[in-house]
Amino acid sequence: MAIDLLRRLSASPLPAQFYAPDEVDKVKLLRAAGLVIALTPQAASPSGAAGMESAQVLAITAKGREELARFELPGRPTEGAAAAPSSWKARLGAALSSRFLH
Repeated sequence: MAIDLLRRLSASPLPAQFYAPDEVDKVKLLRAAGLVIALTPQAASPSGAAGMESAQVLAITAKGREELARFELPGRPTEGAAAAPSSWKARLGAALSSRFLH
């Protein structure tokens, strides 16, 4: 899936180059969806010659990062747990409230 490639990209240094036809197609999908900024081959070359196609991903867009955040990854809190503040945020909020409100 293209989202799997997006996950891989988020954990890799960019720019990243892809040569495999299936990966080039996934980069094209990600680019068309506005999830990455990428240099991709044209649909058909003017000369009609079939050359080696490659794609280069330059960056993940803000929309791409938002899309990554929507997918639950193993080891991450579930959607219900994500709504509750983490323990350090709750403790920090309580400490600041008690220090500055009294």
